[in-house]
Amino acid sequence: MPDFKKKGSRIFGLFPALFLILFLAFACTVEPVETDLLLPVDFSNIPEDMVLTHHPTDKIEIRIQADPRLIELINRQTILYPADLYTDLEFDPAGDSDSIEPGSYMLPVDKTRIPMDSGIKILNINPSFLIVRLERKVTKTFKITVPYTGTPAQGHIALEPFCEPAFVELTGAESLINGIDQLKTKPIDLAGAGEKFKKNLPLDLENPLLYSSSHTMFTVTVPIQQQMVKKKITDIPIQVWNTTSRVKIEPSVITVEIKGPFDTLGNKAIMDQVYAFMDLKNLAPGVYARHAHINVPVDLIMTGATPQVFTVKIE
Repeated sequence: MPDFKKKGSRIFGLFPALFLILFLAFACTVEPVETDLLLPVDFSNIPEDMVLTHHPTDKIEIRIQADPRLIELINRQTILYPADLYTDLEFDPAGDSDSIEPGSYMLPVDKTRIPMDSGIKILNINPSFLIVRLERKVTKTFKITVPYTGTPAQGHIALEPFCEPAFVELTGAESLINGIDQLKTKPIDLAGAGEKFKKNLPLDLENPLLYSSSHTMFTVTVPIQQQMVKKKITDIPIQVWNTTSRVKIEPSVITVEIKGPFDTLGNKAIMDQVYAFMDLKNLAPGVYARHAHINVPVDLIMTGATPQVFTVKIE
């Protein structure tokens, strides 16, 4: 006679384990939830002779439904929506991939391109179309100009800068390229500059992403020159040379005006070399009308003197 009692005990002994497995399975099942995601749009495959100048929609919003644990993983990732312009424009009634004309286009958002796991359900996409504008790409050569800001050191001026290279080819949308009157670098600051200097500068473009340049940086040399200024020196005494006689000069001092570089005129050691004298060699006692000689250092010019004639009395 079979031992049903022993077999029955083994069969019934399986139920607790089976129940535990089923309980855990059901306990781990989580109800799906809904959430919204923003996906940046990656515009690619722009026709070679075109420039994408306007795309007001650079993100799309999608509503998804999925296990919350899966949504948590997605939130840690950067997911892009690939907008393939060449492929999309093939089906646009305004043109095809072989003859795409400049203009505005509406590209349908393709749900199948959104890289989502099979466990994620896409409920809604907003917007359903992307608006883009294409313009013809052109290249033009420009002379580079360098704007200045700030003021050089006192008594100095900045001359016209040297830019290397002096010309550059700029490629971009036709309307933007034709709208450029002068192509400039970023401004260069002259504040406090007292001597020639160099600086590397980029172009000053409103939206660099819409342009491409044959050079990205430009070496700018700024010549700094001292200003020529005037200075009046008053009450310079008249020196008497080559006489042992008693001499009286009226007036006894002279005022001169000197012109020269700003730094030189501010140098006391150099300005102390400006003096006035009269050479009275071989003059007998008497009264004379004489001019004074002015010693002026190199690089300086005397532009005026007062008085010009002096009364000299030799006893």
